[in-house]
Amino acid sequence: MRACVIHGRGDLRVEDLPEPEPGPGQVLVAVRYGGVCGSDLHYWRHGGVGDFRLREPMVLGHEVVGTVVAHGPGATGPAPGTPVAVHPATCCGTCPECAAGHRNVCRDTRYLGSAARLPHVQGGFAARLAVPAEQVRPLPAGLDPRRAALAEPLSVALHAVRRAGDVRGRHVLVTGAGPIGCLAVAAARAAGAARVTVTDLVPRALTYAAAAGADTLVRADDADDAGWPAAVDAAVEASGAAAGLETCLRLVRRGGVVVQLGMLPPGPSPFAGNLLVSREIELRGSFRFDAEFDEALRLLAAEPAFDALISAVVPVGDAESAFALAADRTRSCKVLLDLGA
Repeated sequence: MRACVIHGRGDLRVEDLPEPEPGPGQVLVAVRYGGVCGSDLHYWRHGGVGDFRLREPMVLGHEVVGTVVAHGPGATGPAPGTPVAVHPATCCGTCPECAAGHRNVCRDTRYLGSAARLPHVQGGFAARLAVPAEQVRPLPAGLDPRRAALAEPLSVALHAVRRAGDVRGRHVLVTGAGPIGCLAVAAARAAGAARVTVTDLVPRALTYAAAAGADTLVRADDADDAGWPAAVDAAVEASGAAAGLETCLRLVRRGGVVVQLGMLPPGPSPFAGNLLVSREIELRGSFRFDAEFDEALRLLAAEPAFDALISAVVPVGDAESAFALAADRTRSCKVLLDLGA
């Protein structure tokens, strides 16, 4: 089978790998579409993401949808031929975090296409993928598999907005209008936000944010204060840049909440800590998701407008051009690989 394998910084290869057999409790999925995520781009461009560095070749990809092919011994779940989305996390179920209901920060989780542990967890940019049966979700009736490929990043956005607290009737700021930032806009809207402001340096990115439901678009380098809100109730930092966090801390109201969603560069990051003190701002982290995956599939099934965020679908044989397109924010939002092409 063909698979998209990263060997090191700038070294992305489409290789022929042995097709997996589903083990006990697993299902075999024929993967059709996989979304190129910011973390995939970081592995390609930098050889790692955050503090997770590549130490061996790894199949990339964790935003995948496909069709059930077969069941392993003892596995139950969707019948062969069922279109499914794959939840990418396998949690241990026994650590204190899992026991407390915080499975997204499980200390022994396995996440598709992640170098957080060694051996690395191989990802889903492959023609066939064997996963625990409980991690596959049948697609709601009428949900196009291409749109369903947004389920994983939308889940990330839903979790981040949930971390911000109750945003019903509130003004939410999102810094960074990449795919996750745009989906954070949609998540804030779904959670009842009355107004969403988005900032970014790239005009094309802001057009995608508008398609996702943003009310106010602000160029991050615009020195004209007229476009900036005086204050917001909550902010989601989705750019992964210290400047974005600075903007959130500066614009959130006294007693407001800032959620750091974007993965910051490795090592210390400067931020306006005195504002946390003098304004009693709450700074909260947001990492991955858990049960939001099912909510994401329901939202995607109900709202065709999400299709506007899919910029291109590229055959897996052209994976490097797909990654280059996904990395060019002047030309794209979400780029999908077609593993069945």
